[in-house]
Amino acid sequence: MNVLVVTATKEELSIALDNHLVSGVGMVSTAISVTNALKSKRYDLVINAGVAGSFNRTLELGDVVEVNEDYLSELGAQDGNRFLTPEEMNLEMKNRVQMPKRTQLKSVRGITVNTVHGDELSIMKIVHRLNPQVESMEGAACMLACQEANVPCVQIRSISNYVEKRNKSKWDMTKAITNLNKELQKFISTL
Repeated sequence: MNVLVVTATKEELSIALDNHLVSGVGMVSTAISVTNALKSKRYDLVINAGVAGSFNRTLELGDVVEVNEDYLSELGAQDGNRFLTPEEMNLEMKNRVQMPKRTQLKSVRGITVNTVHGDELSIMKIVHRLNPQVESMEGAACMLACQEANVPCVQIRSISNYVEKRNKSKWDMTKAITNLNKELQKFISTL
């Protein structure tokens, strides 16, 4: 099976793989990088792997999850205090993507953002609107690029921090990346 593993940064992957794409941070660079990779070579599966922030305190730092539903949560319009989705504006654009479960990991709902949440009011609003469990800056972009190319995709994320006012001293990147690579290697060995 020809598998492409996509990470935002080279630091997120510590295992040696033949097909590894470092897409860059953010949804724009990820969408462009993945689209170009899928145009240049045929893959049977794309694995988007990386760290994520968690809105859900029942997920512990270092837990590894599979994101099966992801939203481009900022795609829409503000109408006073109300957020309008593309559907509510009668626009034909995808802001939600779903993929079938492919791992034994816990399934979660994610959001993909340009600006990670770090303010109590914005966190409360997004939890009320979409009730996400995790957030990343690349997930939905990778999934949508794969969906457009008709290539199966799985998104695997390890919890590095909780979504709250930014305080990097509370993050555990080492544990998150170690656990991510362990689960990634385990999953790839089953393919």
